Amino acid sequence: MELFLHVAEDALLDTLKMLPFLFGTYLLMEYLEHRASRQMERLLAGSHRLGPVVGAALGLVPQCGFSVVAANLYSGGLITMGTLIAVFIATSDEAIPVLLSQPGSWGLIGRLLAVKLVLGVLAGFLVDLLFRRAPAQAPGEEHGHAGHEHCEEGILQPALGHTVQIFFFVLLANLLLGGAVELLGQERLGVLLLGNSIFQPVVAALVGLIPNCAASVLLTSLYLEGTLSFGALVAGLSTGAGVGLMVLLRTNHKPKENLTVVGLLAAIGAVAGMAVQLVAG
Repeated sequence: MELFLHVAEDALLDTLKMLPFLFGTYLLMEYLEHRASRQMERLLAGSHRLGPVVGAALGLVPQCGFSVVAANLYSGGLITMGTLIAVFIATSDEAIPVLLSQPGSWGLIGRLLAVKLVLGVLAGFLVDLLFRRAPAQAPGEEHGHAGHEHCEEGILQPALGHTVQIFFFVLLANLLLGGAVELLGQERLGVLLLGNSIFQPVVAALVGLIPNCAASVLLTSLYLEGTLSFGALVAGLSTGAGVGLMVLLRTNHKPKENLTVVGLLAAIGAVAGMAVQLVAG
């Protein structure tokens, strides 16, 4: 009981310190979504051959639901598979707010986003060379706008909702990690997660495929604790497209295509993560 209380106290204090930064970040994200999301959606839909470049660049913008928008556009035939992959890879889901809450994290965020931008563009063009699908609609036609459901609510309420949700996810991650370190020790926990192994990014890529922001929170927390390598973080956050994958599976009624997207995402994330790990050491 004493051990549990100690872990719980440390986890709660660490998470409370992040709260103001999380709220500020989500307030900014909601503002961007309200001001520019429709314009970004139209830009992506009309990007044509430059889709992977536009998709990867827009995917980096910290706003909620852009992977959902891309999934809807792909299901409607407005963007290519390569553009969809580029958006999914570039999207960092909840990792950026969590990283921003850490002092001196700007350099890390810059490196992470740069790697994901280059990876998204290269992977997107490669996928478009291998899998071509002509657009079924002109960019101006009607299609789903999932991800904009709260456009009329203002920015304060959604920002508070996201902050509370991620606060509890981070608290849970800190409790689990703190308990694991206390019970197993940092070294044994690293061994279980294939620490110092070239295959750790493969594990992280599979975790990233879980269609929930809790996966990216857990991966980011593991990296900040020193248990996950930068290559593994890249792998996990490249496959972590949030609920975008769930929307794709629900709206695109072509199971083989959906499996192809999931398989490509997992393979690209794992291979890229191993490559980054080899280079970064």
